[in-house]
Amino acid sequence: MERQFAGNTNVKSSSVGGVKTAANILNVLDSTMESEIIEGVKDIDSDLAETIEELMFVFDNLIEVDDRGIQSLLKEVSSDDLVLALKGADEAIKEKIFKNMSKRAADILRDDLESKGPVRLADVEVAQKSIVAVARRMADAGEIMLASGGEDFV
Repeated sequence: MERQFAGNTNVKSSSVGGVKTAANILNVLDSTMESEIIEGVKDIDSDLAETIEELMFVFDNLIEVDDRGIQSLLKEVSSDDLVLALKGADEAIKEKIFKNMSKRAADILRDDLESKGPVRLADVEVAQKSIVAVARRMADAGEIMLASGGEDFV
């Protein structure tokens, strides 16, 4: 290829990827690999790593989604994924989810969380990534608005 394009001035170059694309790719990786890559980027360019992290949307960012968006999201995710994902979530996320459900549905979900024994962290991460993927799909379709660390809305 190098010989074929050497000296050819008619070849157009194009830019592919970018920081947002890198953040999107990292969003779908498992957290171990994601962390390793971010750490590797930090070793080379800490500003770039920080920019990528700000553009990433992760499960914890659901706290920033408005109530209507959470309600729409809850209609699209499986209850099994929701239970698993919430096993590893902090209380603020859990309360955000509970307050956007009917009292009966929230009580059932609370019972499911209590009755579910210990679960592997890897299973929790898979469920959380699955929910984030649904949220991203819905955001791309304009059904909900996601706010990652690098975006402001008014």
